[in-house]
Amino acid sequence: MMFYNRKTKIVATIGPKVANKSKLEQMYKTGMSVARLNGSHNNLEWHAKVIKLIKKILPDCPILLDIPGKKIRTTKLLIDKKFKKNDTLILTTLNGFNGEQKISITSRDLHLYLSKGDIVFADDGTLKFKVLRVNKKDIYLKALSSGVLKSSKGINVPHVRFKGKLVTSRDISMINFAIKNKVDFIGISFVESAKHIDDIKKMIKNNIPQIVAKIENQIGLDNLEEINDSADAIMIDRGDLSTETNIQTLAVNQKKIIKKAIEFSKPVIVATEMLDNMISKPYPTKAEVLDISNSVLDGASATMLSGETAVGDYPIEAIKVMSEISAVSVRDKYENYSNSKKLSKYSENIGMSGAINSLCRSLPISKIVAITISGYAARVVSSLMLQQPIIAISNNKDLARSFNILHGTKGVYYNTKFFRDSLEHVPKCLNHLRKLKILKKDDIILVTALGYPGSGRRMNIIQTHLVKDLIKSFHWK
Repeated sequence: MMFYNRKTKIVATIGPKVANKSKLEQMYKTGMSVARLNGSHNNLEWHAKVIKLIKKILPDCPILLDIPGKKIRTTKLLIDKKFKKNDTLILTTLNGFNGEQKISITSRDLHLYLSKGDIVFADDGTLKFKVLRVNKKDIYLKALSSGVLKSSKGINVPHVRFKGKLVTSRDISMINFAIKNKVDFIGISFVESAKHIDDIKKMIKNNIPQIVAKIENQIGLDNLEEINDSADAIMIDRGDLSTETNIQTLAVNQKKIIKKAIEFSKPVIVATEMLDNMISKPYPTKAEVLDISNSVLDGASATMLSGETAVGDYPIEAIKVMSEISAVSVRDKYENYSNSKKLSKYSENIGMSGAINSLCRSLPISKIVAITISGYAARVVSSLMLQQPIIAISNNKDLARSFNILHGTKGVYYNTKFFRDSLEHVPKCLNHLRKLKILKKDDIILVTALGYPGSGRRMNIIQTHLVKDLIKSFHWK
């Protein structure tokens, strides 16, 4: 099946140009694994319509809604603000200015933190300004290069700590929207601590939507361990990270974040400008090819497309190119993978992980089946970066769909009871996968599950089977 070749997942951002049945079907067929909606753009009514459309035509595709959080952006402008080097622009924390005289921003108090000589970045660090003066709520900037400042573009002031609540009123509104519309993941910007995530989890109360913590500043880097411990997934937002820290250390920081996510068995998404050239051209640069390849080889669970699919001229081609580059990198990774991979000391199931790792490398296992409700077993197995495709089957429909973000994993929903005092559900799940033609009679499968659950035991069963023997033993028709 096609998903066997899609080990590293592709998160594709949906914009107005592709928010239709034909484009979405093409994107999914070409390699999109997760549909992302950027809450900083469009209104909630538009997002609700698109979520409904995606769920209707791509029911197995998880949806990620990115929430702006504390991120500062320009508001909706009447026209794109073009400027030349040394021109003066005026940002204002007052509402109602559309760019003709002043440019309104989403922050109401940025002027309180800025002084003459401060450096301000915009649009993922591609635009750079110097503060000339601050007059009441107006911030006068000198352009250090020519460029264009557009609507809803990010504003960064490195090393400035903004006070205020971790979860804003706007965040609360969007989180409630995400819950109501049953999205699978919410992306939280500028996550700095476990408390930030835990405060949001208290609002959600259930397992869905899951939280993708976006690492975007130095504080997030400093608290990687506790963030990984609390979050469901990690995203490396390289645009803000490069301006909030130091662009020279971006590659080192990316590797550090990926390594830590793998230690905690958390999927990690690499984002920002992965195929930026393909917004306007039908081909990638060589640097972009290397960027995607290195992210995959380092262990990224997913790579992300933003403007390339949201507003670009070649959305389908961008997904195809990313998919092909990832496939080549994954194949090389498996061919050169060392059997002596050191397992994480953070894994609660280090013994089980080691056994699964050893069996999959020493036996002709063709597929791995993780029978799981929450997805914990699937996450642990996925983090081993094994060559075999992983099928994670759950009786929780929403969670099953969310498993599709995990490296090399296909989430499958099966409406059946998981017993606490027997393993009766295990063969039922395997037969269901056979009926779906995911398991074939000649497959040699490794099955992992939790049997007779007790406190602190998250994965305690490993079985290996030849599927045709199961067919014979259980008289499956």
